[in-house]
Amino acid sequence: MKLHQKKPSDSRKDVVKSLAETELHITAEMAIDQHKINKQMQEEQQPMVAIINSMQHAVIVTDTHGCIQFMNLMAEALTGWYSKEACGKSLAEVVQLIDKDIEETIENLATLTIVTGAILHLPDNCVLVAKNGREILVGDYAVPVRDSNNNITSVVIVLQEVTQRKLIESQLLQNAFYDGLTALPNRALFLDRLKQAVERSKRRIDYRFGILFLDLDGFQEINDRFGHAMGDDLLVAIARRLESCLRSGDTVGRFSGDEFAVLLEDIKDINDAINVAKRIQDTLGLPLTLNGNLISTTASIGITINQGGGDQPEKLLQNADAAMYHAKQQGKARYAVFDVIVKHDSQE
Repeated sequence: MKLHQKKPSDSRKDVVKSLAETELHITAEMAIDQHKINKQMQEEQQPMVAIINSMQHAVIVTDTHGCIQFMNLMAEALTGWYSKEACGKSLAEVVQLIDKDIEETIENLATLTIVTGAILHLPDNCVLVAKNGREILVGDYAVPVRDSNNNITSVVIVLQEVTQRKLIESQLLQNAFYDGLTALPNRALFLDRLKQAVERSKRRIDYRFGILFLDLDGFQEINDRFGHAMGDDLLVAIARRLESCLRSGDTVGRFSGDEFAVLLEDIKDINDAINVAKRIQDTLGLPLTLNGNLISTTASIGITINQGGGDQPEKLLQNADAAMYHAKQQGKARYAVFDVIVKHDSQE
């Protein structure tokens, strides 16, 4: 029997072929295992993804380079970007934020969070510029995610539209501090600004401010003759005229009925306050046409100014009120200065 021996080259080919087949088999097994792992991870992540997608807040996850890895459905709706087109992009490209108080763009929020290593809250007046250019008031925060070794592995950004909330807050503020009819500051807001003026006078010995207390002459007769609706229209018109007589830094408020108060900031002396009172009387003395009716009205005005750091806001208002009643006793369209009244009474 004749045996055939393989040539050395044939043996090497067989070995290479065997190794290649083994490597291919191992690679295939690894791919299958990786697929199983990925599938298992996806199955494990599905409940969490479903939970995040059901949230009423926009949730965005970035890597440590500030690039988007995940967006929930609310984030897609808020930004106008689909997750599949946003993933991999820089957060700053998709989530464009502007601090409207200072008109400055907020840089990549994820990167800022990683640098600080702390939770970052958005400014109070922050807008998101959506993909279509629409500006949306948003709030909430960005938080770093850490592993067991306390290393930051990602950043989660949570956003929510706060337009409606801001409108409600604004309305509550309006109701609390402004008169519903004239939109002027009410007594509470006027007193707050008066208290601030008193505090400034404590820090600056040369700081002077004046208070005018006004009461319309004959307002009740107008109400009785033309009705309350006309009376309300008159009060609104008076409010606008009072505003036109003042500087931007001054305050005019409506206290109740036909009573108004004026705070004159940073004046030289009592003469400045008297000049404003005269200007108000001249302006109010001009006839008004309301609903086809020609109406004329005047005001009695009491005046006082601060005396120093020991002034009390309520006391100053009382002094101006007392001066107003003194003026009304003298006749219509008059003003009186509290200090003069005190001196006159002390001499009697």
